Amino acid sequence: MAGSITKKELKKMPVIPYDKIRDQLKTGNIFFSSGSYAFSGVIQKLTKSTWSHVAVIYKDEELGRVLVLEAEPNVGIRLIPLSKYLHDYKGKKRPYKGQIAIAQLNINLDKEHLNRGISFGLDELTRPYDNYEIVRIMVRILFHISKRERNKNYICSELVRDILAKSGVIMQYQDTYISPDNIWKDARVEMKYRIL
Repeated sequence: MAGSITKKELKKMPVIPYDKIRDQLKTGNIFFSSGSYAFSGVIQKLTKSTWSHVAVIYKDEELGRVLVLEAEPNVGIRLIPLSKYLHDYKGKKRPYKGQIAIAQLNINLDKEHLNRGISFGLDELTRPYDNYEIVRIMVRILFHISKRERNKNYICSELVRDILAKSGVIMQYQDTYISPDNIWKDARVEMKYRIL
C-alpha cells in the first residue's frame, strides 16, 4: 500500500527528474497529482485527501511516447503526453501547479489483461467528464446517501477503476464513490517516484 500521505510530507519527498525515470515508466503505472488549483482543493477537502487527480500511464514503445490516459474536467477522457504536465500544462508554457507521483501495482499483471484494460480506456476517449459527479458526491457525503446513479460519463477515479477492472484488478473501497485516495490506499498500489 502506498499509505496515507499529507501534502506537507509529499512536498518534502525528493523530486526525481523525469528524464532519469522516463525509460522505467510502464503502461499501467498509476499517475497521482495533488493540485494547487481551486477545483483540486475542492476534491481534496471532500475526500479528506492529498490527492486531487488520478490517471493511468500508457507507454507507446514503438513511438517512444509516455502518455496519461485520464478523465479531465470540461474536457472528458483524453490522452496527453506526461511531459505536458511537467513543462506546458494547459498550453501555458509552465508546469502543473502541484505535485505529481507515479505508483505501480505490486502484482504480476500479464500483458494480455493489461492491454484489455488500456484498450477499454482508449475506446472511451472523448467520452464526457462527469462534471456533476463531484456535486453528487458532496451531497452523498453530507447527507449520508449511499445510492449512486451509473451513467456513461466519468470522473478520473472512476475511469482508473474501470480500466483496472477490465485488466482483472478490482479496487476495494468502502465509500459510495471512488476517489484518487481510495486508489492510492489500495494494498496493491506502491509509490515509485515523485516527479513534480
